[in-house]
Amino acid sequence: METRPHGGHSHEASANEMDSTLPAVAEELLKEIKKAFQETSHVPDDLLLGLKFIFGPSAVPALELVDQRSVTRVVSPSGRTAYQVLGSSGKLYTCYSSCHFCTCPAFGFTVLQKSESLLCKHILAVYLSQAVGACQELTVSEEQLTSILLAEEEDEG
Repeated sequence: METRPHGGHSHEASANEMDSTLPAVAEELLKEIKKAFQETSHVPDDLLLGLKFIFGPSAVPALELVDQRSVTRVVSPSGRTAYQVLGSSGKLYTCYSSCHFCTCPAFGFTVLQKSESLLCKHILAVYLSQAVGACQELTVSEEQLTSILLAEEEDEG
């Protein structure tokens, strides 16, 4: 169920998905991180400081999740995509970069209820993993993806 058009299901779509959900300054920073990483295989200190400035307390834990390769891109044959992030607590959270949502309690509280933060460490880890190419890939059937999405709903109850 798509609510807005975007250009196919290529890897370029993930960059376009960020456009509508993040402030321009945050999106620009992620593009710079991606460019720097492609050129030098590391992220310069000034960009890391920018990350901490824009994303606050989510920045360092998100970088740790990326280092631990905790982000998995889950794709079905039809091209539907979700991300699973293994949190520091050992719990698996499902993130949707297309609509900027995570199933973790911190997202519900600090992002949705209190508007104190742009995102949680899990979504930031997804964006950073995309930028530095650190996502693990997992191809699942349509049924498996549906059950991943539904399993998260049941946990909330």
